[in-house]
Amino acid sequence: MNVVVTGIGLLCCLGSLSESWQNLLARRSGIRLQRPFPELPAYPLGLIGKSPTQLTKLTRLVLSAALEDGRLTTPLPDCGVVIGSSRGCQAVWEQYASQLHGDRDSLQLENWLETLPNQGAIAAARQIGTTAIVLAPMAACATGIWAIAQAFELIQQGKCQRVIAGAIEAPVTPLTLAGFQQMGALAATGCYPFDKHREGLVLGEGAAILVLESAELALSRGAAIYGQILGFGLTCDATHISAPSIDNRSATIAVKDCLERSNLSATEIDYIHAHGTSTKLNDAREASLVQSLFPHGVAVSSTKGATGHTLGASGAIGAAFCLMALKRQEFPTCVGLKESEFQLNLVTAPRRGEIRQAMCFSFGFGGQNAVIALGKF
Repeated sequence: MNVVVTGIGLLCCLGSLSESWQNLLARRSGIRLQRPFPELPAYPLGLIGKSPTQLTKLTRLVLSAALEDGRLTTPLPDCGVVIGSSRGCQAVWEQYASQLHGDRDSLQLENWLETLPNQGAIAAARQIGTTAIVLAPMAACATGIWAIAQAFELIQQGKCQRVIAGAIEAPVTPLTLAGFQQMGALAATGCYPFDKHREGLVLGEGAAILVLESAELALSRGAAIYGQILGFGLTCDATHISAPSIDNRSATIAVKDCLERSNLSATEIDYIHAHGTSTKLNDAREASLVQSLFPHGVAVSSTKGATGHTLGASGAIGAAFCLMALKRQEFPTCVGLKESEFQLNLVTAPRRGEIRQAMCFSFGFGGQNAVIALGKF
């Protein structure tokens, strides 16, 4: 059964889906030096607004945009939901912890059930009024692609004809910043994926939700189609809490599984949206992976130099940009790249070209590897 994408909602520091796409083509970044927490120094961040956003608010905005783009109105009682997040409502829990160590009398826990890790999925389900399957995956930075893969399977297995899928992330919190700083992973000035002088990652807020439908349903209602989901690959290194496996073996299996399930060869991939976090180790491992599996010089870019690293949402945002590339037949640029360290066909300037199939990579803590293939319909 063919599964197609008929609507996209996206919001990040570059703006909405259309705004983000235009900014990518213009090589503009939404990353700015900001200091949202007085107890911490200023960092380059990809904030959507002037202060950190809230998960539920972000979910509502992006889901509304996806429904509007897909020409759907609520309620949608038979629509499945697969919305993930790697951090969930962590910001609220940090506030609770701060109150516990300060004025305990001010602590309000009446609505603590609304702050559990599945809140994005629950909020989305309520918004569309569904009584169908609701899932809330968490797989670190691989969450977004994992969510889309699960939605794809629900439709292919006949459990749903329509599923909204994606990931929401509002990760800019004191603990998250302090944790990445202690790891030595945060950049000091900006995000420069695959650059010889890259400094590390930049945290960014963001979300992307896709409307997935069986091709039969989409065509019957005359829906506009961005493209189709072809297949996916999911593996786990299970070797280290944060670092990727040295030999790339598990990530290689994920890519090969994705190609096999999509009935594609490596040479049929025209564009790869790389994970491209701008950290020394991850960029080097990913470059090696691409060079070994795609020796034909496939076009590659990472958009994190413009959006920042939105953690669990990054794969869903990357998939949305792949679908835009398929629709517009344009390659999004690798913003922030000035001097590459790797022999890759990196997209450094806007260019058009034939894009029939694209892949999106996500690699998360714990060795989570997620790859998805998308194609024209």
